[in-house]
Amino acid sequence: MIPPKKMARLSRALPFWLSLFLVPALLLAAAFGGWALLLPPLTSWGLFSIMDAVAGLETENADPETPIEDLSFYRVITLVWLPVQTLVLLMLLGTVPEAAHLAIWEKIAVFCGFGVASGTVGITYAHELMHQKNRIERWLADLLMASVLYSHFRSEHLLVHHRYVGTPRDPVTARYNEGFHRFYPRVLRECLQSAWAAETALLARRNLPAWHSTNPFWRYGLLQLGWILLAGYVGGWAGIGLFFVQAGVAIWQLELVNYVEHYGLTRKHLGEGKYEHVQPHHSWNASQKASNWLLINLQRHSDHHYKPDRRFPLLQTYDAAEAPQLPHGYPVMTALAMIPPLWRQVMNPLVRDWRQAHYPEIEDWGPYKRAELPLPR
Repeated sequence: MIPPKKMARLSRALPFWLSLFLVPALLLAAAFGGWALLLPPLTSWGLFSIMDAVAGLETENADPETPIEDLSFYRVITLVWLPVQTLVLLMLLGTVPEAAHLAIWEKIAVFCGFGVASGTVGITYAHELMHQKNRIERWLADLLMASVLYSHFRSEHLLVHHRYVGTPRDPVTARYNEGFHRFYPRVLRECLQSAWAAETALLARRNLPAWHSTNPFWRYGLLQLGWILLAGYVGGWAGIGLFFVQAGVAIWQLELVNYVEHYGLTRKHLGEGKYEHVQPHHSWNASQKASNWLLINLQRHSDHHYKPDRRFPLLQTYDAAEAPQLPHGYPVMTALAMIPPLWRQVMNPLVRDWRQAHYPEIEDWGPYKRAELPLPR
């Protein structure tokens, strides 16, 4: 176990700052077009997949009681990303729409690359920040999610996903044999609905109407509108269109990760709408070192669901006896998810092994994989 004093060193935190290499990759893509347009995906998905193969696994855990004062170098990267991302966005919006050296398809590709950054890094950091009690951090999360036009994710994630993961009430839990291309439109529709229902239910408990001023959907809408107006002010109508392109790519990446994190894993139904408590074995765990640097330990997802308020440097990894293990890091697994036959070939045997290891008493898995069990109370 890594002691607090060692965790406090800058050298321990610096690998999590590698996400900043996406900034020059984006600027080079905009400056040169052509082959340089490949730099953002190659810097994130490609480079970190290669680094995973070289660096291997990180199985050492930090002391979970490490005080927050010793985590400053880790927290700073999540705090500075919003101004960094905003600055790059404004630079691209101010130059790319009128760039004579870029064809239309190259301009779109530049903002697809920006979506790689705002999705891979921006949303991941927003996820970390929205789980914190600090008001500033939660506002940074809201601004980051609004920048990809997916603000309701906060409500859905905190009020629905964490509470109902692995049950029929959680849209984000990908069902066994459900390919990503069926999962994606379903989750886009159902997550917005479930987020709205969760917030209006909270208001109803206070005898307040759905459209009361305290409903965060007002804030979500205003922040998203603000980003769209900013894009239009800097880049005109073309800037608004390109802004939507990056948002679409970022959302697609988010839901690819959501698909991977819980595919085929369900909590046991105890009868009468009751389900067992969330345990580490209800999420896929991945210990690949480099992709955990890029994704600030998001792949230690088993512990995140077990202890949602634990900051990312302190998330614990688990061995195969405690949590199911992905064979590769998220960059490789999300690529596999885009090819459903290959995904099923790799993952379905692992799901069946998981069922046998944790629930040998369940003989009929049909109601689980078809989400036909009673909704949790």
